Amino acid sequence: MSRLELRPKEACAFDVLSLGEVMLRLDPGEGRIRTTRHFRVWEGGGEYNVARGLRRCFGQRAAVVTAVVRNEVGLLLEDLMLQGGVDTSLVRWVPSDGIGRSVRNGLNFTERGFGIRGAVGCSDRGHSAASQLRAGDVDWEHVFGKLGVRWFHTGGIFAALSETTGDVVIEAARIAKKHGTVVSYDLNYRPSLWGAYGGLDRCREVNRAIAPSLDVILGNEEDFTACLGLEVEGVDAGLLDLEVSGFRSMIGTAVATYPNLKAVAATLRAVKSATRNDWGAICWCDGAFYTATHRPDLEILDRVGGGDSFASGFIYGLLELGDPALAVEYGAAHGALAMTTPGDTTMASLAEVQKLVRGGGARVDR
Repeated sequence: MSRLELRPKEACAFDVLSLGEVMLRLDPGEGRIRTTRHFRVWEGGGEYNVARGLRRCFGQRAAVVTAVVRNEVGLLLEDLMLQGGVDTSLVRWVPSDGIGRSVRNGLNFTERGFGIRGAVGCSDRGHSAASQLRAGDVDWEHVFGKLGVRWFHTGGIFAALSETTGDVVIEAARIAKKHGTVVSYDLNYRPSLWGAYGGLDRCREVNRAIAPSLDVILGNEEDFTACLGLEVEGVDAGLLDLEVSGFRSMIGTAVATYPNLKAVAATLRAVKSATRNDWGAICWCDGAFYTATHRPDLEILDRVGGGDSFASGFIYGLLELGDPALAVEYGAAHGALAMTTPGDTTMASLAEVQKLVRGGGARVDR
């Protein structure tokens, strides 16, 4: 059993709450951004995707804290979030200035890639409402003290949006811990975001300030190295080894550096092509390591959101099952399934995740 101490359901309005930006994803399907004449529209965001996955696949009561401009695009975002079952009562609505000169809703153009052509993302999110959130804008005492939250999740994408959003994370995590809420954080290193705010040095400064308030950290080997300065030795991206001693050593260093951590989890991916990856995961919890089923040559339709879906499955395993071994399996299975469908967010069911965890294959279900 995990050493995580969870607040009782009956004392909390929400099982999970995420803090982060929610953007519109504009998806050209099988085509290219530069040549398409049609886009499909999804909602997505690294932190939000985790809450949505916990709601839609795992049946948890989920909510999001974000900021959205009240215009037609913002109302579309709200409608998509509501379709995802995520409570929007804590969304901060910002008045529109008419043209987005001072504040706007973020857009994310993403093409999936195929074979030797990798996925491509083109963000258009400057001056977004979420990036302008500051410490003091959200009444966290009300959220965590009066309403009650069992699990709070946020991450490095939101922390990197502006000079102020890292402070919002620090404030929220501190108050969440005060009220007994478990706090998880996905490192999610994005050099394109940190470049405007001090680069790698600033990234490490902010993440090292956040880490002492966390119970659970998630990421991949690049995330741990970039965000916390922890090196991974012995990992060959072409030959994914779930038992690699270097990776275990890195997690051990993270736990020694931040003794407040109760669980650390990482996805392990060897990219062979845009549509074929080796896929797996590892976690440390309560002094022991656990590895998920290794899935070599996993076929992928849309890789965006695979890590977020791993996070939601992993959190579910700790939150509801209390079993780290099952948690890492649920996370890896959910992430694998999420990458078989378009969009950032999951279309998988709990039954499908459980089937994959039990070793089920791709035969037709009738």
